[in-house]
Amino acid sequence: MLGFIAARQTGLDDPVRLRRVESTRRVLSLELNKDRDVERIHGSGINTLDIEPVEGRYMLSGGSDGVIVLYDLENLSRNPSYTCKALCSVGRSHPDVHRFSVETVQWYPHDTGMFTSSSFDKTLKIWDTNTLQPADVFHFEGTVYSHHMSPVATKHCLIAVGTKSPKVQLCDLKSGSCSHILQGHRQEVLAVSWSPRQEYILATASADSRVKLWDVRRASGCLTTFDQHNGEKSKASSEAANTAHNGRVNGLCYTNDGLYLLTIGTDDRMRLWNSSTGENTLVNYGKVCNKSRKGLKFTISCGCNPEFAFVPYGSTIAVYTIFTGQLITMLRGHYSTVDCCVFQPNFQELYSGGKDCNILAWIPALREPVPDDISEKSLPQQHLNPAYEDAWSSSDDEG
Repeated sequence: MLGFIAARQTGLDDPVRLRRVESTRRVLSLELNKDRDVERIHGSGINTLDIEPVEGRYMLSGGSDGVIVLYDLENLSRNPSYTCKALCSVGRSHPDVHRFSVETVQWYPHDTGMFTSSSFDKTLKIWDTNTLQPADVFHFEGTVYSHHMSPVATKHCLIAVGTKSPKVQLCDLKSGSCSHILQGHRQEVLAVSWSPRQEYILATASADSRVKLWDVRRASGCLTTFDQHNGEKSKASSEAANTAHNGRVNGLCYTNDGLYLLTIGTDDRMRLWNSSTGENTLVNYGKVCNKSRKGLKFTISCGCNPEFAFVPYGSTIAVYTIFTGQLITMLRGHYSTVDCCVFQPNFQELYSGGKDCNILAWIPALREPVPDDISEKSLPQQHLNPAYEDAWSSSDDEG
C-alpha cells in the first residue's frame, strides 16, 4: 500500500489505480461484522433492501409481512460496537401498509425525500419519506414482482413494473398514470432493470425463459431478445429459439458502467451478456443454486478491479468475479435462505436479508498492523488471493 501511495504522489500511477486496489482489497476481506447489528424489526422474511445513492447512509427493507423499515447505517455514537437503528417503519398498524409481501423497495435516485415499494397486493406505492404517507398509488391486475426507476434519467420519470401479466407496465410519476405497455413476453415478468448508461433502455426477465431489451421510445417492440446460444442453434431445434435460460429468469443486474448485464435463472445458471450486442459472453460460473419462485435480488460491486457479483445461494452469499466466473468465497452467517443483498460502494460494505428475519452487515476486515522492523516484502506471499493482483491499465479509461 505504501508503494501505491508513493507512486501516486510522484505521479507514476493514475489516482484511480490506488482507489481500485484498496476497494478490491476491502471487498475480498468482507466478513460478518460482530460489532455491528441491524435492529431486528421484521417478523417474517426480508425480501428486498436498498441503500440511497445520495449519501449512502439510509437503507430501506421490505418484508413478507408487508412491513417497510428505514434504517440509519451511520455510527453516530462512535462506539466500536453499535446497532443500526430503525428510524421509522410502515408497520402492520399503519393505515397504508401493504396487505401482502413487499417484493421491491427503491429510493428515488436523486434525493431521500421519496421512496417506492411494490407488493403482492397488486400495488406500487410512492412514499413521502418525511410524512411516511403515500403520495401516489398505482393499481395492477396481478401480483407485482419487481419495479425499477432509472438511476440516470433526466428526460422521463418512468417506473418499470413487472407483474403476473406478461405485459411490462410503465408508470409515469409526472402524470400519475400508466403511460404505456411493452408487449412481447409470454409469461409473468419477474425482474426489470433500467440501464445505468442510457436512460431509455430497459431490460426485462420473465418466466418464459426470455430476457428482452427495450427502447421505451419505440412503439414497434423490443430491441433484442437474448439468445444463450448466440444464434448457433438451428430453427429446427427442439429447444425454443432465443431463450436466455432453460428455466424461469428471475434475476437481472447491470454492471455499473451499463456495458454488461448479469442474469440468473432457475436452471441454476448465471450468464453475462454484452448489453449493446446481446451476445452471451459464455463466462462459466458453474452451478448457481436458485430455487426462488419469484424475483432474486443480487448485486454487483462498484469501483473494484475486477468487479464482483454477490449472489444469494441458499443460506449463504456467493461472491464471483464477473468476467472470469471464479467463485471467490461464500459468506456464511444466515440461518435460513438469503433473498436479497445490497452493496454500499462508499465503504465497500454488503448488507443481506433472508427468511431468518435478520439483516446482516458484512464489513471489510481490518488490516493487521505490520511491525516496524518487518518490511512488507519479507512477509509470506502464498496466501494472497490472485484477485488482489491489480491488472489496471490506462487503456481501460480511454474514450
